[in-house]
Amino acid sequence: MSKPLMTTLAAASVLALSTLPTLAHSRQMTLTAQLKNYGGDGAYLAAYLTDAKGAYVRTLWVAGGKAKYYTHLSDWNRLSNGDNKRLAGISGASVGEGRTLKVTADLADALVNAGFEIRIDAAAEDMRDSPTEIRVPLTSANAGKPQPGKQYIQSLTFQLP
Repeated sequence: MSKPLMTTLAAASVLALSTLPTLAHSRQMTLTAQLKNYGGDGAYLAAYLTDAKGAYVRTLWVAGGKAKYYTHLSDWNRLSNGDNKRLAGISGASVGEGRTLKVTADLADALVNAGFEIRIDAAAEDMRDSPTEIRVPLTSANAGKPQPGKQYIQSLTFQLP
């Protein structure tokens, strides 16, 4: 590879990386979702971030082990383009009614108080799907305050250190 081409590629990489919120200055956010006693099987949940315009940023956690059911998490599935290949390390079992899901995720400091939202889609077998079951602005003011869900989630709380 020629030296001018390598220099151009290196410069482009630095520019691209400098425009994204990075994990260089990050913190561990803890999400706690308390499910309602809704009278059904374990719920599939997809917790993800969107930007101020509602565009998908990244998946924080997916609860539910069978990818064939992820289409029922319709907003997340649509916004993430159904890309469930990147879920290694951020997925687990479905969550039973009345149970609590507690997960941690690395979060760039630049995302807090910058118009981003935490969203969770929910679905349970033989019951209605609940796209965008809950939406919570990712602000320091909302940290530690339980937010109500619509159908499956009693409350969602996130903690920032």
